[in-house]
Amino acid sequence: MVNERTTRMGDRTGLLGLFDRIRFNEILRQGIGLLLVAVCAHFAKPGSGTVAIGLAMAVVGQVFRIYAAGFIHKNKQLASTGPYALVRHPLYLGNFLILIGFTLACANLYVVAGVILFFLIWYPAAIAYEDSKLERIFEDEWREWSKNIHAIIPGRFRWADLKTEGWDTYQSLIRNGELPISLYLLSCGIWLWVVAHPT
Repeated sequence: MVNERTTRMGDRTGLLGLFDRIRFNEILRQGIGLLLVAVCAHFAKPGSGTVAIGLAMAVVGQVFRIYAAGFIHKNKQLASTGPYALVRHPLYLGNFLILIGFTLACANLYVVAGVILFFLIWYPAAIAYEDSKLERIFEDEWREWSKNIHAIIPGRFRWADLKTEGWDTYQSLIRNGELPISLYLLSCGIWLWVVAHPT
């Protein structure tokens, strides 16, 4: 059956077709991102002076994800307030901060190259697909909201936009899964700290 996701992916077969399907699969994309966090922890350079700064950046990224996830009612209601008044894809911005933070803390050039490659290969496809899907579902509402909102890098920043009205703790931590993700990131952060500070 041909669906909108298949249309976005194209019809390549074989190894390239498999690669396309991995790029457009949200669970696989998230899984690879989480795996890269563990890679950062495992291959952290001992004695790196960037550990604290990197882990602090990762914490900011996950706090932003928790905040953004509390506004999401997937495919039922267009999120346009709070972090969605800053960027169209705040979860991706959170992912970016988390992975850049862990990469900075890791201080391993091979891991840096892998993370950059991951962002270049997976995120342009993910953003294009999500934008297409949301426009199809919400039509003019999405077009009106998105016309002045950048994808993941804010074009402007106002504290007034970051209001918490409409934010739901249960929606964020349980329904959208931010609690187990937070626990996983915490364990990887501790792991990285131990690797980078051998006794």
